[in-house]
Amino acid sequence: MVPVLVAGFGVGLSLIVAIGAQNAFVLRQGVRAEHVLPIVAICALSDALLILAGISGIGEVVERAPVALTVFRWAGAAFLVGYGLLAARRAFGTQSMAAGNGTTGSTLRTAVLTVLAMTWLNPQVYLDTVLLLGSIANTHGGSGRWSFGAGAALASIVWFTALGYGARLLGRLFARPAAWRVLDALIALTMVTIGVSLVLQT
Repeated sequence: MVPVLVAGFGVGLSLIVAIGAQNAFVLRQGVRAEHVLPIVAICALSDALLILAGISGIGEVVERAPVALTVFRWAGAAFLVGYGLLAARRAFGTQSMAAGNGTTGSTLRTAVLTVLAMTWLNPQVYLDTVLLLGSIANTHGGSGRWSFGAGAALASIVWFTALGYGARLLGRLFARPAAWRVLDALIALTMVTIGVSLVLQT
């Protein structure tokens, strides 16, 4: 079952490494060293639950409920565009920030609610984890599908841990306000682009 687990790890990693709203938020929190553990835990646990749902056959239910995906798409688009505009405001603002200094930081509650919204209001998450990963996992049949799912869940844990805690290595770079403006500009571009793409898919 080890080859199947490795295959699941590879497929899972290929799906989550691409830049997206969730990754951008984890990166920003990691650079600021704010609430990294709960953010990483929520991302990894959410992926594991979604992968489990896909393997268990929930994917068929999702495919048969296009209205639900449409609701998630519009809600997710509104949230992402709104967050992107806030990031753009920070990027063009005059207030400087430094990694881990506690200024303009978010509360744990705000950070948790934000990452939950970015994860569960994004219809792409359901397409990637529930439908795609679930479908691929079920081609292995029997216990193989669970090994594949375990590999994909492990990839999520490794990736978000590396992203969240590895971002601290960029602390010296982000001691400069200009670096924060560039990061926030990239986050704004990412969020708004994803939000608009969700609307265009309707």
